[in-house]
Amino acid sequence: MSMLHPSVLFTPQKTIENDMVEHKLSFDASFQFQAYQSIIPSQFIWPDHEKPCLTPPVLQVPLIDFKGFLSGDPQAVSSACSKVNEACKKHGFFLVVNHGVDTKLMAQAHKLVDDFFCMKLSEKQRAQRKLGEHCGYANSFIGRFSSKLPWKETLSFRYSADKSSKTVEEYFVNVMGDDFRQFGSVYQEYCEAMSNISLGIMELLGMSLGVDRKYFRDFFEGNDSVMRLNYYPPCQNPDLALGTGPHCDPTSLTILHQDQVEGLQVFVDERWHSVTPKEDAFVVNIGDTFMALSNGIYKSCLHRAVVNSKIVRKSLAFFLCPNVDKVVTPPKDLINKENPRMYPDFTWPRLLEFTQRHYRADTKTLDAFSRLRKVTSYEVKEGSAFDGTVRKKITETPKKGQLCN
Repeated sequence: MSMLHPSVLFTPQKTIENDMVEHKLSFDASFQFQAYQSIIPSQFIWPDHEKPCLTPPVLQVPLIDFKGFLSGDPQAVSSACSKVNEACKKHGFFLVVNHGVDTKLMAQAHKLVDDFFCMKLSEKQRAQRKLGEHCGYANSFIGRFSSKLPWKETLSFRYSADKSSKTVEEYFVNVMGDDFRQFGSVYQEYCEAMSNISLGIMELLGMSLGVDRKYFRDFFEGNDSVMRLNYYPPCQNPDLALGTGPHCDPTSLTILHQDQVEGLQVFVDERWHSVTPKEDAFVVNIGDTFMALSNGIYKSCLHRAVVNSKIVRKSLAFFLCPNVDKVVTPPKDLINKENPRMYPDFTWPRLLEFTQRHYRADTKTLDAFSRLRKVTSYEVKEGSAFDGTVRKKITETPKKGQLCN
């Protein structure tokens, strides 16, 4: 049996074990390196071939009139489907306007980003993200990786569309205390709004692909998703650092609301392009899981975030994910001789584990994941002798540089 080439696999980068080093690199919005250094620490400096382009061309991202699409007007529906089909086959990004989300709710959500990240580091660390998990507070991934650190802080938490519980509100109260109930209430409402928009977008994606309008909407009813607050402080050397490294989202769909500070860049036609912030619009992009659902017809695109030296940049990212029990498999309408089946069936938790523990998310994530499943029969019971032997073989001697973000 042939094994995967080590260039498509990696082992997690060595963590920073020296407490003094970790303390020195504590990345905190309320206390920046500028106070005592003219250049950022080497751990935040990216290789020359990955350094940011601070004046890239602007990507022409299509505007989708969401209200018009939902109205059922034939012309509006046809226009939306055509624009989405073209964009998602090329780069997977589009903008949604006339979405109906309360502007006061959006403003509240952004204000609370400031309130949280401007707290003392010790307060934020009450929600510290644990190694190998995808929810919690991340302090530039210090303690997890030792190089190519992102110039940012994040707070991620789970959202469940199960109406019987308020997972977001409960998270803030359980982790941060009763004083944060208002935080939880605002982000619970925000996530519910994002979930509702997501289901409407799934109708649009289904129609644009020529399948039943409700096919993907039904698949994502009862979604189990992730919300992330991103905070990018000013950086004295923005030409050396990245707020977020190049990656593809392994999730199904990302709905992003940016503040008015530029920073999002997308890799299209072999070069980086910027996505201009638009206050009344959500940036929507396809993730790997939906690329698999579309049988590879719609693309999950490489993107990143750059930083600047003058002003904080903030964004709110909702990552739509299917319920953990849902099997990701494309509709039969999208499989034929011209477009044969591209990826094996899988569940979202399997792909999530792969990207969190075994592989740096890039444009080849699904290909690597698919080959891994074929080599290891990934459904083999974890912890079995066979499972342990195979995992040891495929993770040893990784290619230098294949490191997780």
